[in-house]
Amino acid sequence: MLLVELTALALVALHVTRTTSWAEGSVGLVVLCLLGVAHTEIAVGVERMRRRVTETPHVDLSSVWTFAGALLLPTSYAVLTAVVVHGHLWWRAWRPRVPAYRQLFSTATVVLACIAASTVVGSIGTGDFSGELSEGPMELVALVLALLVYTTVNSGLIAGAIAVSNPQATTVQVLGHWDENMLEVATLCLGGLTAVALAINPWLIVLVLPPLLVLHRAVLVRQLEEAASTDGKTGLLNAAAWHAEAERELRRTARTGGSAAVLILDLDHFKAVNDHHGHLAGDEVLTSLASVLRSEVRDKDLVGRFGGEEFVILLPGLDGDGEHSELRAVAERIRRRVAGLTVELATADGPLTVRDLSVSVGGATFPHDGADLRQVLSVADAALYAAKRAGRNVVRMSLHLPRQRPGVPFDEPPAASRGSP
Repeated sequence: MLLVELTALALVALHVTRTTSWAEGSVGLVVLCLLGVAHTEIAVGVERMRRRVTETPHVDLSSVWTFAGALLLPTSYAVLTAVVVHGHLWWRAWRPRVPAYRQLFSTATVVLACIAASTVVGSIGTGDFSGELSEGPMELVALVLALLVYTTVNSGLIAGAIAVSNPQATTVQVLGHWDENMLEVATLCLGGLTAVALAINPWLIVLVLPPLLVLHRAVLVRQLEEAASTDGKTGLLNAAAWHAEAERELRRTARTGGSAAVLILDLDHFKAVNDHHGHLAGDEVLTSLASVLRSEVRDKDLVGRFGGEEFVILLPGLDGDGEHSELRAVAERIRRRVAGLTVELATADGPLTVRDLSVSVGGATFPHDGADLRQVLSVADAALYAAKRAGRNVVRMSLHLPRQRPGVPFDEPPAASRGSP
């Protein structure tokens, strides 16, 4: 992070010393900074009502203004636009949750992205804010190349920082979801349109604002949907969302004639953790277990929390037949990871370490153990209780259970038996 920040500072100093005329592009600088600040103020006002419902991150569409500055302004002014817009954004929206050192790194990546995009535009020789764009395809080529360079530099540096700081991070955690990347591309496209509008006629910026606000609102709706489907303690899918996603996945699997598997996991003696260390410590244990589950399965697998200390995983494409099946290997790997898990906690009485955790796991497969999700879950749940009866910290698959008639699920254990030895 320090290397990125020093590189950005050195390049900014280089371009400042090479600037011969500070009057050129000053109008564009003022316009873009004002638009960026106004956009943030409007967005923060809209999101105040949203935060009464759920606490989710501020939607960052500031690339519209920073990318437009990289296309239109001298490099020194493009950098200043990025600093002003991102500084104001952090102060108004991110300051309570984002430390200053992280914001400094984020701003440095945007500055480097602006310098790279501005260099591309300058090398092709397009116009700036004070001049008209010439006719022909070169401006389109410059816009596309600048967009690719901007997003590669910005996203690449952030991905590198995540990968270095967390070597166990998944590909999705490092590179982000595809829809997040497409949102950034859409924002940069609006930035390109903003640059074109300002270069031709500044009043045309009015045509950019409606799609920008609609895009902002669409992202807010998506955040609310995600918050409604996410378990607040672990960040996993909640029970209702997991059932809906799993039903859709099994329908797709049935149409293609494929297979899928389900694991149900129960943290052994979790009540003792709450009783001995408190419920906050229990929440930390649940969060750590959720991280283990995410790290031990594929990105396409569905991981959810059923409630309490019970979790469930749907693994499309896995066949659980056989004593040495891939499903059993996944379950055993999770069981071993949990058995070796230690959770470090900071309490009022000093540091606290929770260890000697274990998890019981039951598994079943579709369509071998059931014709729908309810039947497969029933078989996996029966396997889970077979694991608990076997002494806990054990994996049991449906092949260990008495065979049932095809399509007839196991009976649900009595509610009073849950959590008993």
